[in-house]
Amino acid sequence: MSGYALLAHAWGADVRGWDRVRTPYLEHLPADVDVDVSEEPPSPPEGWEPFVSSAFAGRVAGKSRADLLAELVGLRDAIVVAGAHGKTTTTAMIAFALRELGQDPAFLIGGDVPQLGGNAGAGKGWLVVEGDESDRTVGALRPRIAVVINLDLDHHTTFASRAEVEVLFADWLASARQTVRGSELEPYAGELAVPGRHNRENAAVALAVLEQAGVLSSDAERALARFTGVARRLEHRGEANGVEVFDDYGHHPTEVSAALDALRENGRRVLVLFQPHLYSRTRHLAREFGQALGAADAVAVADVYPAREAPVPGVTGKLIVEALAEERPGMPLAWTPRWEDGATFVARRARSGDRVLTLGAGDVDQAVPQILQALA
Repeated sequence: MSGYALLAHAWGADVRGWDRVRTPYLEHLPADVDVDVSEEPPSPPEGWEPFVSSAFAGRVAGKSRADLLAELVGLRDAIVVAGAHGKTTTTAMIAFALRELGQDPAFLIGGDVPQLGGNAGAGKGWLVVEGDESDRTVGALRPRIAVVINLDLDHHTTFASRAEVEVLFADWLASARQTVRGSELEPYAGELAVPGRHNRENAAVALAVLEQAGVLSSDAERALARFTGVARRLEHRGEANGVEVFDDYGHHPTEVSAALDALRENGRRVLVLFQPHLYSRTRHLAREFGQALGAADAVAVADVYPAREAPVPGVTGKLIVEALAEERPGMPLAWTPRWEDGATFVARRARSGDRVLTLGAGDVDQAVPQILQALA
């Protein structure tokens, strides 16, 4: 919502807001955007139109976040990037390349992009947006270029099957003037600063989008070679005693596999502290998580980060531990409900030349300083 506020303000609206806690994203807002930070939301000023984040739906009256995004997309030639995996990085690649080439894009991205100065920007060119299928709201967006990187069943409380996901995206693509489908592209083979086959797939999509936006391929490739990534996407966080520590937002088995494949390049050992995200996802995909984590050399699994869901009886991170123990009998493995204990487990087993990865969409990234301190 802070990104939406930044764009709305830059495009002429009077903007103010509320949040329960102060986050780093609020620091990117202009000084004349007042934000109340308090446990309880204040009443919106009379005559103002309130929009509410999904985190507070039902608690605060107003239109949805998705309604505001649809309005913003309707104001500009827009590129909307959707799909199960890689959309944050791909959206960032497109926005970065456009900025490097002097096209001054506006952008709304679901992660912090250091090279862009944050997660949102209010340029005068294309509007580049990361879409969200988790609540089907991407279907209401009407961009000039609609992009689907890949398809997967990730949100089990919204979709009953992969077929429902396919129908949503097929209908959405049919409504767009121009489309890009990642399934039709080969991984990019050129120069990239970000590792892994999944990033080569992301880059192929980004380059196809940039071509449709009128960018010469040679220019786009030169710009993309300078892209260094998004925070919490295989982010290198430090090194101690020859052990490198990385952090990644991956929270689906496909993303777990991609992160491990990238870090195991050159035969490096990888030790993982994994925090499952959402009870529904953990319940439905525990076995698949076990299979994906089986590519690591040692794993600690923390308890579920609930995010927007209420606890489900019998669903904990231990389901993944049990699946992993069946997948890799004898592998160094720990059920550590507190991520602090998981950090100790992986740090004690790491040796020079290894890589340690904190993995998950919750707060497991906070374990990185503890791991680095324990390694020192």
